[in-house]
Amino acid sequence: MAPHRSQTSRLSNDPLFLDKARDVVGLYLDPPEKALVLCEEEKSPIQALDRSRPMLPMAPGVPERRSHDYVRAGTTTLFAALEVATGRGIGSLHRRHRAVEFEKFVTKLDKEVPADLEVHLILDNYVTHKTPAIKKWLLSQSRFHLHFTPTRASCLNLVTRGVAELTQRKLKRGVHRSVQALEHDTYARLADWNEHRTPCAWTMIADEKLDKSPRTADQSPTHISRAHHPRAPRTPRGSPHGQMSDRVRKRCRVLCAVSCAPPALLNRYASG
Repeated sequence: MAPHRSQTSRLSNDPLFLDKARDVVGLYLDPPEKALVLCEEEKSPIQALDRSRPMLPMAPGVPERRSHDYVRAGTTTLFAALEVATGRGIGSLHRRHRAVEFEKFVTKLDKEVPADLEVHLILDNYVTHKTPAIKKWLLSQSRFHLHFTPTRASCLNLVTRGVAELTQRKLKRGVHRSVQALEHDTYARLADWNEHRTPCAWTMIADEKLDKSPRTADQSPTHISRAHHPRAPRTPRGSPHGQMSDRVRKRCRVLCAVSCAPPALLNRYASG
């Protein structure tokens, strides 16, 4: 047992879930000719943090140790795009996260992509992507086509994997005493990503993914069918199995409650 571990799940409430999912996955599996498919994501805010005391490195049998408190020097926002065909990353850092900064980033994408190619941009439903200023900019750029992922389904956006790699490998344990140092490390990580880039391959079609999800017979994205999730019958308390289940359940609650207690107390409950 691992009572300290937990998992969460969430279903999308988007009424157009099926159409959007098939649209996005279709771009991965069969991209249009003379077009470039890009995935866009923002990470905000990224904090420039410095621990109050120097971190102690890992050693055999000893985890990394760091102080709980920290000093924050400021924040920045990463606008990132991933080219699906080649795996190339395009990034830009801004101190604020508004529609103005998003317009600057898509303008940068317009300059990065050859003029003879259409641009299919996959992005989430953040409010900065749908402001009047962005809609006006799109009218002047006819080669840009936006494809929105379903609500609460950011896993369909491939660039989120790259942003997670940045967080785990560079930001989570990094020490940055200024925003400039943070931005320098972020751009360095992006350059390293492009140096060792590989094409992104999506291997599952949308209908296969939807068939594995717990949905109703009419494939409504907003409800869970009880027929697909029958509640397991409860074991009678008087049976041996019921008594064992109660003991295990009680011990789990106790261990969770005293997880911060001294080892001697933990051993006492574990052996009882």
